[in-house]
Amino acid sequence: MIMKFNKRTFTRMLGFSILSAIFPINYLLASAKKVVNSNLSDQQKNIMFNEGTERPYSSDLLNEKRKGFYHCANCGNKLFASNSKFDSGTGWPSFSKALPGAFNTTIDYSFGRERVEYHCAKCGVHHGHVFNDGPRESGKRFCNNGLCLIFKPD
Repeated sequence: MIMKFNKRTFTRMLGFSILSAIFPINYLLASAKKVVNSNLSDQQKNIMFNEGTERPYSSDLLNEKRKGFYHCANCGNKLFASNSKFDSGTGWPSFSKALPGAFNTTIDYSFGRERVEYHCAKCGVHHGHVFNDGPRESGKRFCNNGLCLIFKPD
């Protein structure tokens, strides 16, 4: 593929090159996800910062039935209300809807198919994937890694 260079393309590329020299791209990408909670375990860091996944049926939150809210384990952002949690049978805490503005989404092709990945809107860490096989009221299933969540009862 031959790229056509015009003044606008050249200026944009030059600007990015200068910016990259001043602020290396690794620095820019790392700053998008910040460790706020210095007490995170290595497993939590792997899931949140490297898009890892915990083993199914390993989360203590699977059996959590109290009323309250689920927060990001890194920054404390409120993500889900307990009344949206349901047993999906998948082995991960699942929710039918997130609180407004809780997440940003990206498309993930890591398993050879398109999946919607969601990240905390406040600190940018990975939480899980959203699927279209949830309960009828929303049709969504937010499949969340339990280690990424902190439950705070009412």
